[in-house]
Amino acid sequence: MKHDRVVSGKRKSVNLSIDTGVIAAARDAGINLSKVSEAAILAATRAEQARRWKEENKPAMEDWNRWLERNRMPYAEHRLW
Repeated sequence: MKHDRVVSGKRKSVNLSIDTGVIAAARDAGINLSKVSEAAILAATRAEQARRWKEENKPAMEDWNRWLERNRMPYAEHRLW
């Protein structure tokens, strides 16, 4: 299993402000607010990390694409598809 640098496995109590109607509806539906909140925060964190990675690495990816346009894919003649 791949190590996840975001998830530590430890828990910490925090205070969140959530609309009371949302809380009531979630409780009525039997939804675990902590697990859903954690999953949503994790998803948002990963999306932001991916966005930043793309932004930080954009110049390198553009350079690679220009290189490919000039030189074509290495060993392309050996591909089976």
